[in-house]
Amino acid sequence: MASTISVQDRRQAALDRIGRETPKRSPKKAPDARKRTGVRKRSASRRERIDRAPRVVGPPPAIWYGIIGVVVVFVMLGLVMVLSASAVTETNKGNWAYSVFFRQAMWAGLGLIGLAIMAKIPYTAWRRFSKPLAVLGIAAMIGPFVPVVGGSVNGARAWIRFGSFSVQPSEFLKLVAILVTADLLTRRSGQMNHRRNTLYPLAGIGAVGAGLCMAQGDLGSAIVLGAVVFSIAWIAGVPFAPMALMGSVATAAGLFFVFSSQARTDRFTAFLDVTGNKDRLAWQTYQGYVSMASGGISGSGIGGSKTKLGYLPYAHSDFIFAIIADELGMLGAGAVIGGFIMLVWFGVQTALAAQDRFGMLVAGGVASWFGVQAIVNLGGVTGLMPVTGLTLPFFSAGGSSLFVSMVAVGLLLSVARRAGSRVGRTAART
Repeated sequence: MASTISVQDRRQAALDRIGRETPKRSPKKAPDARKRTGVRKRSASRRERIDRAPRVVGPPPAIWYGIIGVVVVFVMLGLVMVLSASAVTETNKGNWAYSVFFRQAMWAGLGLIGLAIMAKIPYTAWRRFSKPLAVLGIAAMIGPFVPVVGGSVNGARAWIRFGSFSVQPSEFLKLVAILVTADLLTRRSGQMNHRRNTLYPLAGIGAVGAGLCMAQGDLGSAIVLGAVVFSIAWIAGVPFAPMALMGSVATAAGLFFVFSSQARTDRFTAFLDVTGNKDRLAWQTYQGYVSMASGGISGSGIGGSKTKLGYLPYAHSDFIFAIIADELGMLGAGAVIGGFIMLVWFGVQTALAAQDRFGMLVAGGVASWFGVQAIVNLGGVTGLMPVTGLTLPFFSAGGSSLFVSMVAVGLLLSVARRAGSRVGRTAART
């Protein structure tokens, strides 16, 4: 009988394997020896020694195709559900019925191009751009506060608008945070418990990213970004004690943000009594209940939902899962949840089979991002967690979310492509 090992054991085994396969630093010649020979050799940089890009790309593993299959189904189904959830309400507003769908389809096309480019480029090429991307990401997060271009929705000033075109920079910041954190913990692979070199910069990445999101009033993105940074830290082998301390500080900061405003407190705690608050604070959650309950086992059919006719606010964006459960029933809702589980599992297997530490951390970060964001969104729709206005990746209307999610999938595919057949062997052992 095969022995059962824990996720932590498999993570440590992958780190040990990568450590053995990492090229060791060659000893330097003495200065006088170099002078005698008269030969000058240019040593590789430390980053190249630690994380050398794989030169040989083998045949795509089965999980590579699995990731593509899940994402294609998600994007296509998401477009159908966005059209179904938005057409009537847009018509009632006097707009073109296909306006939201057309924008979403346009972003899907751009996302497909981004996915293909990211999958083609070796993922290690992005390490050299991690610091410039961090600067650009922070600068973009300041954009919504500029009076001319900044825009707000439901108290969250988190959009940059140029006419009818809008971008949510926090979505891009999540991907930047993955690259920056993975680069840091790759360079500090032998100093996981060093405060000045590793722990303080790690805490700074999470604090700056989540802090900027909370400054915009976007608690959902702050939660996801912080959780992704902590997930990458755990994968990299950061000790539990400093992670627990940073987690406690982050939790305290989040609670302070929520309870510093009575309006935010009321919205945040409304899920504890949905029925009692259904007339105001929990109206959206209650209507989501009604929508999901109406679907039954097989659903009311595409276009058959009644709650999207003005009863359920933002039915095409953060509450689109309620429309999926209504029109596709419990079977369709279960398939969507199962698809996210598969996508996260594919990402974990890719991380465990990665050829280098940076690829392992990037794949693990992307997988944790999709998993955490799906949990936060579905938790809000089902009333198990507070409603944060966070999108459901690949489904909710929102061009920034869809585009960046597809680009992140391309990055994950780049890691899986260069892991070669090892991904299949890793998955088989589970």
